[in-house]
Amino acid sequence: MAGVALSAIGPTLLPLDREGRPLRPGILYGVDTRAGAQIAALEAEIGAERLLAHSGMALSSQATGPKIRWLREHEPEVWAQTQTLTTASSYLTYRLTGRHVMDHHTAAHAMPLYDPGRRAWTAAFAPLVLGERGLELLPDLAWSDELAGHVTPQAAAQTGLRAETPVAVGTVDALSEAISVGAVHPGDLMVMYGSTTFFVLVQEAPTPDPRVWTVGGAFAGQHNLAAGMSTTGSLTRWFADELAREAPTEEAYHTLFAQAAQLSPGAEGLLLLPYFSGERTPLNDPRARGVLAGLTLAHTRAHLFRAVLEGVGYGIRHNIEAFRDLGAQVRRLVAVGGGVRGRTWLQIVSDITGETQELPEVTVGASYGDAFLAGLAAGRLTRADLNRWVRLADTIHPNPHLKATYDRLYGLYRDLYVQTRPTVHALGSVGG
Repeated sequence: MAGVALSAIGPTLLPLDREGRPLRPGILYGVDTRAGAQIAALEAEIGAERLLAHSGMALSSQATGPKIRWLREHEPEVWAQTQTLTTASSYLTYRLTGRHVMDHHTAAHAMPLYDPGRRAWTAAFAPLVLGERGLELLPDLAWSDELAGHVTPQAAAQTGLRAETPVAVGTVDALSEAISVGAVHPGDLMVMYGSTTFFVLVQEAPTPDPRVWTVGGAFAGQHNLAAGMSTTGSLTRWFADELAREAPTEEAYHTLFAQAAQLSPGAEGLLLLPYFSGERTPLNDPRARGVLAGLTLAHTRAHLFRAVLEGVGYGIRHNIEAFRDLGAQVRRLVAVGGGVRGRTWLQIVSDITGETQELPEVTVGASYGDAFLAGLAAGRLTRADLNRWVRLADTIHPNPHLKATYDRLYGLYRDLYVQTRPTVHALGSVGG
């Protein structure tokens, strides 16, 4: 084995003790909305405009800074033992190498502790997050393809890896997925169809905006815009588990997608907001919830499932429009993740967005990108090798005849959120 690279969910907050042992389960990325009060407090203490100018994005449930403050305020016994604040992929790299190091893409979400202009941690607002503790709690910083260290003898004994094998810094799974499909050039947009839908857009220069996330890229000097929906693949899984229990999951999926493909756009008058776990970008509304509008006695399970697929499609369009609204260039869209295995969902998304989607030959996801990062860190590959690493297998083109229909439905989708938001927020306080 020439090298190792790791990626994992993130940005996730994991406190470690002085022996490098986790003190509690990790606090997840934007789907964990526990730090709402801490976000409000930091915005009041620093100012929303000043935060945006400092970090290039607004505080949201994706940020780990407020979650660090939550940990300090709500679990003082854990905080007292904490010696390192890390994330999932960085923890795995530490276990292999003995070094605490975090990539710049992930670190950007630790706002307001990260200065994107200097590409460094900053003490400017540290007391508001860390209290009396200092930046020594945070890992070293590096780029995803840089060398973190080598497999230690202890890690070799535990894993079976060869001691002294080079280990890359690594990153979050979504950025590795972007690398896996060659989305590394300005204007490349990766859309990851996973449990959540994640977006990574490569830019020549940052374009800060409170609706999305301005972060570092995989390689030195790169800029990314990132965005993420909260409930997409997990919503189709929920649907299959709860409403198609008569068959094993894979068989249920096959039936549901086949039936949805036979229905006309709009699911015969159904419209769904896919905010079953709140919504991240561009709404940044942790109190949002799912809404299904237009039900009649004529609708079937297949209509409901088509509405789910279309609801996610409208959310994808909403994020792409947010990118373009702030002046970012989207020149090429590449799809990856578990949701690309069938054409039905991809075709619906292309029809709704009006975007052509490229499908690479290999879509195994983050592990393929990790392998490339490992090759870079080990000196076995160069970035130019990505041209032969990624090959195009298929292209999904939008149906121009459906544009008018989906434009109208998308407008109704946007209106439905605004019109139901007060009711949905009020319902969130009912029943605990």
